[in-house]
Amino acid sequence: MMPLAKREKQNQTTIAEFILLGFGDLNKLEFLLFLLFLVIYLVTMAGNLLIVLLVVTDRHLHTPMYFFLGNLSFLECCYSSAILPRILSSLLTGEKSISIKACFVQFYIFACLGGAECYFLSVMSYDRYLAVCKPLHYASLMNGRLCLQLAAVSWASGVLVSTSTTLSVSSLSFCGPNEIDHYLCDLSPVIKEISCSDTYVVEMTAFIFACAFTLPPFLLTLTSYIFIIVTILRIPSATGRQKAFSTCSSHLTVVALFYGTLMLVYMLPRSRDLRYVKKIFSLFYTVLTPMVNPLIYSLRNKEVKEAMWKGFRKFTSFMTDPVF
Repeated sequence: MMPLAKREKQNQTTIAEFILLGFGDLNKLEFLLFLLFLVIYLVTMAGNLLIVLLVVTDRHLHTPMYFFLGNLSFLECCYSSAILPRILSSLLTGEKSISIKACFVQFYIFACLGGAECYFLSVMSYDRYLAVCKPLHYASLMNGRLCLQLAAVSWASGVLVSTSTTLSVSSLSFCGPNEIDHYLCDLSPVIKEISCSDTYVVEMTAFIFACAFTLPPFLLTLTSYIFIIVTILRIPSATGRQKAFSTCSSHLTVVALFYGTLMLVYMLPRSRDLRYVKKIFSLFYTVLTPMVNPLIYSLRNKEVKEAMWKGFRKFTSFMTDPVF
């Protein structure tokens, strides 16, 4: 039987828009926050687009590892563009309302790219597992056809989980209050704070799809690195261990940052006292991770740094050469 609170909500007028409270408690700092997020967005786009450009143009980066890295960087560009422009607009204009359709579109893109990122991180960890644990068979196992198939599965998985979840949430009724204490249209605050329908089926559907499409890639990532660490520890020479670990340290850093903050947000108990903590941690995997990914890969990866310097020299040579 539907709870009394839900039945009382259904007697209210259906709402047409949501209010994203965002960082409402920091009204006096909105302009500083705008500048901060603008810098983050510009750095994120510049860094990830640079990696995509390097992977496409430099033939030395035409390997499975950098093919997946290029896909991940392109994904991060789309991921940030689905979240940060809305935050910037709200901070600059003070307009916090968003239509229900626009909210669902943002959630769909956010969930699609987040699901795809889980799979790309697991695929990259599997690639590192083959490179470290099965180096003699790496070229034959991780061929071009398999790379395309793994990338297609990663993108398709994000689309599938996002479509199913968004369709189930869109079937709910919303009748107020229409305030969401978040800076984006995430699933939990939408169905727990605003919906006046019975959300049990939707919550169970979202939980099942989340487990089915995020738990396997996480377990694959975890298993791959367990085998990688065991293999590295068996290498007799310190130089060999350092060389082997350097091939996957950048990706391990990204995985730890992404999954670590993601788990903290969704595993912390639902409490009013923890809402600010959860909002801050959610900034890590939605805003900061896409920005630091290209920095981590470029600063800790010899091939990427060499490609960057080569591209910079070509650019400066082109600019300084006479036209005629």
